[in-house]
Amino acid sequence: MNGPEIHVEFDPELLLFVPQARPTGATKTTTDGVSSLGHVVESLGVPLTEVGTLLVDGHEVPAGHVPAAGESVTVRAVGHPQRVPGAPLRFLLDVHLGTLARRLRLLGVDTAYESTDIGDPALAARSAAEKRVMLSRDRGLLRRRELWAGAFVYSTRPEEQLTYVLDRFDPELRPWTRCTSCNGLLRRATKEEIADQLQGGTHRNYDVFAQCSDCGRAYWKGAHHEQLVAIVERAVASRSSRG
Repeated sequence: MNGPEIHVEFDPELLLFVPQARPTGATKTTTDGVSSLGHVVESLGVPLTEVGTLLVDGHEVPAGHVPAAGESVTVRAVGHPQRVPGAPLRFLLDVHLGTLARRLRLLGVDTAYESTDIGDPALAARSAAEKRVMLSRDRGLLRRRELWAGAFVYSTRPEEQLTYVLDRFDPELRPWTRCTSCNGLLRRATKEEIADQLQGGTHRNYDVFAQCSDCGRAYWKGAHHEQLVAIVERAVASRSSRG
């Protein structure tokens, strides 16, 4: 860009995306005089999925505002909890967020997940078709215009990822109601119904089972149940503290 110069200041949370900004979050940039403020912000590295309010000289403006020379822009991070109007809150996660997908499903949150890399265009198209919030650490994916909605997952640690998503979107939690493998809904099952999935010790020692209505996978309180309970209890306690 080679045109009017503007002053831009970013919220601290957004500085991850703007390495050229000073520690205060401020930077100067030139525009072409025709591009929208949203385009300018994204050209500086910040996906619009992470932007809340845009202020020009202290007044809120839409992302379509065309900045003029000398304007002072403040870019605020999206507020928490973030509301996504127009559809029930549902998520779509890319191939790199498998553990987060399983933990969201464990909590009963409707979470689609692509276990293979199907490419950004296909992910964006699915987000739009199914009206799902795209969760990813891929900034390029989050900049695709066809996305229904999206959010950048800041951490690489599953525990922190889950905490962040729950804090940002505050989804309704219904633990133990979804299949962690395919996202289908669980139903009660008898031992006879899922006997072909049980080994001898499990068949003898367990009597309470659930089964996925979609893929047929069986569930019971096995060796890792206490670890899963801990994840659920932390998430429920965190929601209660926010309320």
